[in-house]
Amino acid sequence: MDASSADMSSVKGQAPQNAPHHIEHFSKFSPSPLSMKQFLDFGSTNACEKTSFVFLRQELPVRLSNIMKEINLLPKRLLTTPSVQMVQSCLSHLSFKEVFGQDPVTNQNIQYFLDRFYLSRISIRMLINQHTLVFDGATNPVHPNTIGSIDPHCQVAEVVKDAYESARMLCDQYYLSSPDLVLQELNTDNRNQPISIVYVPSHLYHMLFELFKNAMRATIESHKEGSNLPPIQVMVAIGGEDLTVKMSDQGGGVPFRKMENLFSYMYSTAPKPQMDDKHRAPLAGFGYGLPISRLYAKYFQGDLQLYSMEGHGTDAVIHLKALSTDSVERLPVFNKTARRNYEVTQGADDWCVPSREPLDLAVFRLAK
Repeated sequence: MDASSADMSSVKGQAPQNAPHHIEHFSKFSPSPLSMKQFLDFGSTNACEKTSFVFLRQELPVRLSNIMKEINLLPKRLLTTPSVQMVQSCLSHLSFKEVFGQDPVTNQNIQYFLDRFYLSRISIRMLINQHTLVFDGATNPVHPNTIGSIDPHCQVAEVVKDAYESARMLCDQYYLSSPDLVLQELNTDNRNQPISIVYVPSHLYHMLFELFKNAMRATIESHKEGSNLPPIQVMVAIGGEDLTVKMSDQGGGVPFRKMENLFSYMYSTAPKPQMDDKHRAPLAGFGYGLPISRLYAKYFQGDLQLYSMEGHGTDAVIHLKALSTDSVERLPVFNKTARRNYEVTQGADDWCVPSREPLDLAVFRLAK
């Protein structure tokens, strides 16, 4: 098999016999991040299927190989699990939750790896979807102006409403009620125009849908049955650099000590859903909703942050780039810095741990 054929096998998902050699070869190259504007310009003015195919044939193996190299840096007991061995052969789904407990070092390795693994997966799907949607010769009847999966005029408020309605339908199935939505827009450039940006609507929808599900569950479970539910308030604002979506609920909030856990793949505030229920999708419980949503925000240089007031509620804030030239892919690269992140060890804490027991001052009294 020549190099060109091997590249083709990587793109099509067929594993060539000399795959380890190709992983070593392609992992020496850094991925080439694209900006939202580059995606947009290529799909609208310079669309050439052959050029796109050549880029994919070179870029996909690089992105795959970079993340595949990191799999081998996971702890040894992780490498022997069926899920990791499956990923090594076909880059499938990972699930470590039931295999390991609360080992801090292992959890840190898992968190670091899964953030990079899923971000790489998002980027690969983005490239493939763009190529497929742009060159399949058909237009999206619902969104005829989209270029691939990108909407040059993505109206943020409409995506907010769509995500709310989907989450509300799911919430009604579980609780037979749901909080209302109060939506506001603040367009500093033109207060009379709805806010729109160049973005991937499906990515924004995914983030908002997960946040709405969390906000609705918290709101209902923190209020007495039959009482009036406070609405979920969403503010969309845009400035010269950033577009921000803030979602506020009155769901009782989260203790400060638990805030760090909310973006952990090993943690969920909801009980594990029963997978044998075929009639409805689970509202929560897998623990992947917030971490994956934050990766979607970070993919184009944004972020997702949570601010909670225990006893009151939580604010979830999505930050996105307002300009398409600033929305550049954030991609993991395998190098010495990445390797060092897998070599962490659990040392002694360099901060005093406060005692849970009252201090007995009698032992410090001076002898008379």
